[in-house]
Amino acid sequence: MASRRALVTGLSGFTGRYLGRALAAAGFRVFGLAPHASGSPEHFAVDLEDRAGLSRVVEEVQPDVVVHLAAISFVGHADAADFYRVNLIGTRNLLDAVAAGGHAPACVLLASSANVYGNVAGGPLTETSAVRPANDYAVSKLAMEYMAALWTGRLPIVTVRPFNYTGVGQSGRFLLPKIVDHFRRGSRVIELGNLDVARDFSDVRSVVDAYLRLIRHAPAGQTFNVCSGQAVSLEQILEMMAEIAGYRIEVHVNPDFVRANEVKRLHGSRARLEAAVGELPWTPLRETLRWMYEAPESA
Repeated sequence: MASRRALVTGLSGFTGRYLGRALAAAGFRVFGLAPHASGSPEHFAVDLEDRAGLSRVVEEVQPDVVVHLAAISFVGHADAADFYRVNLIGTRNLLDAVAAGGHAPACVLLASSANVYGNVAGGPLTETSAVRPANDYAVSKLAMEYMAALWTGRLPIVTVRPFNYTGVGQSGRFLLPKIVDHFRRGSRVIELGNLDVARDFSDVRSVVDAYLRLIRHAPAGQTFNVCSGQAVSLEQILEMMAEIAGYRIEVHVNPDFVRANEVKRLHGSRARLEAAVGELPWTPLRETLRWMYEAPESA
């Protein structure tokens, strides 16, 4: 993959930073879309709503690979319209620009979400499981998948449905960074919302490795779960952190944090993913939590 060009939307975001480094290590020259100019000639301050701007970037970069990470991804985001404006229409603008460009990419990787499955009893969920999105974020991602299918004849689209993942540098608005931060600061009490939840958590580094493998193999037209394959309860996470930090924290339920449409349990299978790209090493959640807990403050 040496000397090839990758265009990554959301390059300055949590996942984008890790993926950008991984692509560069694999020999790609990495270009990115970001909300603000960084001064680098390889970073473009172009919004996904700017169809003409996207066309100019695609024309200039001539990407061999496109990875679309940019999205409103915080489920509790206040303005529901933003989910559809960015996650659906923004994605359409990007696909339109890439399809109309003069250089055919080998792979267009689109990041959807396991939230499209909604509240489904049992598990593990596979890519053929019923989809029942339970919030605007999930609906916008499923709508994006349906819209992107209209482009499969023109672009080599690979869709990923990542389950929850975390790591050093993720925003404190998300559950695990919030919990880890409380333990790092030695807080004795933490306020949380829904306690009766279980999630399939992964390490961002494992997720990025899966993305890189999919880019290499480019199984166009397919959708893949990206997950650990295990559901972990909030109680188990708090127990892991108590062992890592050496003390237990008191949990208070804050009604303002409770979501009426919270997805209670997500538990996935990555069998299809590994059938396509080979067996993947996966970092255990306990190791990820320790990495986050021990990371320098500036990380």
